[in-house]
Amino acid sequence: MSGDGPPLLLVHGAEASRHMFDAITPLLAKRFTVIAYDQRDCGETESPPQASTLAQLALDAKTLVRSLGLPAVNVFGSSFGGRIAQVLAATHGDVVHKLVLGSTWALPYSLAELNPDGSQAIATLRAGLPHTSHQLAAMFFPERYLAQNPALRDFFSQVHPSSERSVRRAQAVASSADIRPASIAAPTLLLAGDSDRVVPAHLTFDMGMWIENAHQLLLPGVGHATCLQAPALVAQALTRFFEQTP
Repeated sequence: MSGDGPPLLLVHGAEASRHMFDAITPLLAKRFTVIAYDQRDCGETESPPQASTLAQLALDAKTLVRSLGLPAVNVFGSSFGGRIAQVLAATHGDVVHKLVLGSTWALPYSLAELNPDGSQAIATLRAGLPHTSHQLAAMFFPERYLAQNPALRDFFSQVHPSSERSVRRAQAVASSADIRPASIAAPTLLLAGDSDRVVPAHLTFDMGMWIENAHQLLLPGVGHATCLQAPALVAQALTRFFEQTP
């Protein structure tokens, strides 16, 4: 935890850890008490030998909030973290004050159903690592950003070989829940980058058809990893949304 102000829970993506928020946390900590944590089989958190489910990961988030003595928190879920945040808001709504769903897609659908071409391309490139690292990076980051940050072209070359832990995590990411966005009652902001090739922006914004009074914000020139590419822009959007009165 860091900062001072209303509590804000950050829920990271599929293969990430709490460190995906390292650049944005100091910006948010000026106005919020920021809570970032490692999910099961991520970062420094270990897991039981069986794979976890979305429902368990959402319950983990609620348990963390309650263990900190907090009645409710603002929540920002990014990518797969947005899937967890959907389950949290729909099944443990008393924990969620306001919700931001970033670069994510609606339950109960899989990304392969909604973006089959992109999902197949990513799967093929992952199978070819580390030789396909540059092409895979181009799926997550726009070319202009990679030109300014060339080290990121080799970001995925560091992906570890398959292990029991990574297999469990992959199974957790592939899990779903029979929940619809219409079950979410919390005020919600849908956030997406206009250059996202992993979860195209329209898939995130489609949830606005079902979530009552959902707001949308498109980030220009930003790809999938919004917190890495545009931390100041994302922090500004979150602060504005969380601090505005209903």
